[in-house]
Amino acid sequence: MKKKCFSTIIAIGFSFSLLAQIAIKAKIIYPVSGIPIRDGVILVKEGKIEKVGSAATISIPSGYTIYESATVTPGLIDARTVIGMSGVLNISTDQDQLEKSSPIQPDLRAIDAYNPDEKLVTVAREYGITTIHTGHGIGALISGQTMIAKTKKGTVDQVTIEPLSMLAMTLGSSVSGNFASPGTKAKQMAMIRTELIKAQAYLKKSNEKDINKRPAPDLKMDALAKLLKGEVKAMITANSSVDIMNAIRLADEFKLKLVIDGAAESYRLIDEIKKAKAEIILHASMTAAEGDKVNMSRETAAILTKAGVHVSIESGYESYVPKTRIVLFEAAVAMASGLSFDDALKSITINPAKLLGIDKRVGSIEAGKDADLVLYNGDPFEYVTNVCKVFIDGKLVSDKCNN
Repeated sequence: MKKKCFSTIIAIGFSFSLLAQIAIKAKIIYPVSGIPIRDGVILVKEGKIEKVGSAATISIPSGYTIYESATVTPGLIDARTVIGMSGVLNISTDQDQLEKSSPIQPDLRAIDAYNPDEKLVTVAREYGITTIHTGHGIGALISGQTMIAKTKKGTVDQVTIEPLSMLAMTLGSSVSGNFASPGTKAKQMAMIRTELIKAQAYLKKSNEKDINKRPAPDLKMDALAKLLKGEVKAMITANSSVDIMNAIRLADEFKLKLVIDGAAESYRLIDEIKKAKAEIILHASMTAAEGDKVNMSRETAAILTKAGVHVSIESGYESYVPKTRIVLFEAAVAMASGLSFDDALKSITINPAKLLGIDKRVGSIEAGKDADLVLYNGDPFEYVTNVCKVFIDGKLVSDKCNN
């Protein structure tokens, strides 16, 4: 009986924590969806933002736990990472982001490899990153699927927002270094086009009225069929102008929804990118200018934004320890290189939320959205500022000033 009562108390306590009502008072709130709010208040109830506005217009009800902060922003979103797949130890047993047995493997699911307990996920969370677009990495023509997850603790099912978001593809020198074939750019394109043509035939046969004429289930072809039907986007890592144009032609030929990842030389092809209606996930601002990114510029985010191209900044993938970058710092450097404060914040909040199709839930501080919030002791993009508290779904998940 005692054990049963104790379990009941634990269950009640857990339920209460999920339904906690909190109020956040801040000297300045950056909602992203509107102008900054000075001396602002955010009310949170049952994991959602209840109200946001000035302290003069919002009264804090009794029973709300109150937190105070200098600055508040929405939870940050990493538009492209491999954390949870690539681990902090940098050893073979915690590196699941790239399968090298074949250059084309669209059937590989991110949710089968993602580890929400990976230390890098914790690190990202402590720096205010509450949502990540993660999955199979660069280095294969089609390395696999990506997923969207919250960085909170829990099982894969509990943290996942979308189990399948995009197919991760790569054009460029990193592919040739991992496989005997393809060895050239022309071969890369020929191999991808061949598989997509096969997928077109598979899709056509799958729609046969006579079930006996339909093909047997094929995980690889099923994934490519979703790409052809526009159910998932083609996220193609392409940094050189040659590879970017190859990605644009491929998307045009097969009517793919195109996301150009990396995009180091995108500043050279703004008209072509806009005509193709391609979305951009830009390389980390402080990435090394080498290999396919030798002609990168820290001003690219500002150049693209000024031209009317929405930019999402990524952490990407690092092959060395500490294994990941923090998009808060990458956006700060982009701001120092010409991007405005507002656009820098958008590049790691609402822009990636829209690109990932989750802007009704996250990316800005608005009533009804998930209460993913970051509290700072100063200007978010100042080097000396700390991330002091992080909330995901209205729950405090990090409580230490970190910089």
